[in-house]
Amino acid sequence: MTARAVVTGIGVVAPSGVGADAHWRTVLAGTRRTGPLTLFDPSGYPTRYGGEVPGFDAAAYADNRRLVQTDRWTHLGFAATRLALADAGLPERAPDPYGYAVALASSSGGNLFGQRELQRLWGGPSRTVGAYQSIAWFYAASVGQLSIHHQFKGPCGVLVAEAAGGLDSLAHAARAVRRGTAVVIAGATECPLSPYALACQLRSGLLSDVAEPERAYRPFDAAASGYLPAEGGAVFVVEELTHALGRGARVYGEVTGWGSTHDAVHSGPDTAGDPGQYARAMRLALERATVAADTVDVVLPDALGVPRYDRSEAEALRAVFGDRPPPVTTQKPLTGRAHQGGSALDVATALLAFAHDTLPASAGPDTVADGCELDFLRGHRRPRSRVALVCARGFDGFNSALVLRGAAPTRGVGA
Repeated sequence: MTARAVVTGIGVVAPSGVGADAHWRTVLAGTRRTGPLTLFDPSGYPTRYGGEVPGFDAAAYADNRRLVQTDRWTHLGFAATRLALADAGLPERAPDPYGYAVALASSSGGNLFGQRELQRLWGGPSRTVGAYQSIAWFYAASVGQLSIHHQFKGPCGVLVAEAAGGLDSLAHAARAVRRGTAVVIAGATECPLSPYALACQLRSGLLSDVAEPERAYRPFDAAASGYLPAEGGAVFVVEELTHALGRGARVYGEVTGWGSTHDAVHSGPDTAGDPGQYARAMRLALERATVAADTVDVVLPDALGVPRYDRSEAEALRAVFGDRPPPVTTQKPLTGRAHQGGSALDVATALLAFAHDTLPASAGPDTVADGCELDFLRGHRRPRSRVALVCARGFDGFNSALVLRGAAPTRGVGA
């Protein structure tokens, strides 16, 4: 039989809170957690708001030696991984190192660390950078650090596909499980909040410059003006089913299907992604999961908040589901868009929804934009089939979709 990949641990470190329970409370309450950026002074930039992890204490999750060698993005990964392992009931160090692996996604790497070191290089009297600059900025730094610390020596890797990579990492983890790896750490965290990182995002023309956080990020809304950047994300323990059941682990759900395609074009001021390729990724995920489109309980979309991208995404969903698409919910307006960490956070939301037997209401839109007519959840609802489709698009043409089948609801869920 083909090995089955299930999620047994969830670790959330996001603007919605630290821990799965904190994130779920924010989702249920529909509380916006975006606000003025504080990690640096954004006063000279048109976008000055975003989503930051509240009260994050990196020293609670890693020793000082590792903290000085790494960027805040990796610190968030340390925390999310420890939370996920604790939630899954697994030890900090692997009892069978080659049976455990790490497969995370990263989009922008160590921005704050790199910013500090390059400013010292070009503006300081020493004209040097620290020794750890060579590794701390690197997009694979979190995977390497976690593999070393936790002694996970199985097939490790990093996925780079902008927001789509958060889903690709779970697909990669499921493939690793099917090839014989018992446990894989998957998901993504991000910290694209530095002067350089913000300047790069502004160059795309997709960020919102609305000076009111309650109104700045409004996907699918007639007043949509772009997205707000955010840090954080979610990390998961993906485990082979018999291994999980053999140790009595709680199962949140199963990764049953995935699909990835590419538009073969660069994102630009006039592009909006290819809805045909995006729809193809969704169909691939459904086919591989052997799930009929009309049995999907809920869709969690990319929800970029840029009008032309929102219309393109709605077109792709209608192409897959026809005139009666399943309920759609997005919580990104509550947290901001954390690139690959944001799509991983959507996976956490879907799994927690099934665990709590509640599909959460969508955080908007208030007034649906023309061309974005979908069945947005206006209130909490109980799931029927316990099947979720999570979708994500990465800049420059990446499209990914993931099908999750939720387990029966349990009590006391969350880390």
